[in-house]
Amino acid sequence: MLHREPQKVVEFEHDVLIGAEAGAVERSGPAGGPAVGSTATVGAPRTDLISWGPERARAGPWRGNRDVAYLAPVPDAPVPSAAFVERCMAVLARNGYQRVVTGALSPAESRGFLAAGFEISEQLHLLAHDLRSIPDAPPVPLRRAGRADEAAVLRVDNRAFPSFWRLDGPGLADAIHATPQARWRIADDGAVVGYAITGRAGRRGYLQRLAVDPDHGGRGIGAALVVDGLRWLKRWRVEQAVVNTQLDNERALGLYERLGFRRQPLGLSVLSAGIP
Repeated sequence: MLHREPQKVVEFEHDVLIGAEAGAVERSGPAGGPAVGSTATVGAPRTDLISWGPERARAGPWRGNRDVAYLAPVPDAPVPSAAFVERCMAVLARNGYQRVVTGALSPAESRGFLAAGFEISEQLHLLAHDLRSIPDAPPVPLRRAGRADEAAVLRVDNRAFPSFWRLDGPGLADAIHATPQARWRIADDGAVVGYAITGRAGRRGYLQRLAVDPDHGGRGIGAALVVDGLRWLKRWRVEQAVVNTQLDNERALGLYERLGFRRQPLGLSVLSAGIP
């Protein structure tokens, strides 16, 4: 069955806006070069929901590319079986896609995809924070972001991330709307020099996206943005926050660990496959 995902509520500090569904990572947020970043969420807003019995997955164009789809399990749904993944592939084939890329998957979530013929494209570290002790934030001016900031935010994102992980407009909307509630903040030094999107779903928090302009590194911008998100999660009594990043992104790993995140024994993988 194919239908539209219901809308989600997105919080911009004290404002509440209604937005369309998009993809989450834990599971969710990597960055390359000197910039700090967390995993790119994939897909586009107002994505389709494919369901078969209790199994569900979101699907849509990868960054607006009608030849490449993304496919990601829905949180709180059963782990996708190989049979369900194959049904999803059939739906995507009927919609004209030629290739599919997954969101960031745990080992358990990956099994059905691997059994259905997917291969690992990227492996990621998964880190978790228990929110018991949150460090002080560097004195960096932050403000809530809005739609008028989108172009500047995307410029920072494209400078901070390698090409595979860069977001376009739909991908940014995807990161904002990946969870039922989200906080989108930017570092503004006369111009946007960094941003973070933090999401929460129940007692679980996600650092969905973090990017700092490489020309403004070493000033505590990334730390200030992360701490802001962690404090917001703690105020809502979230019990754990998670983030992921590329295996070789030592700068991001160092930042997260200094702020209290701890590497988890099992990482995440992004998978891909051609569609017959």
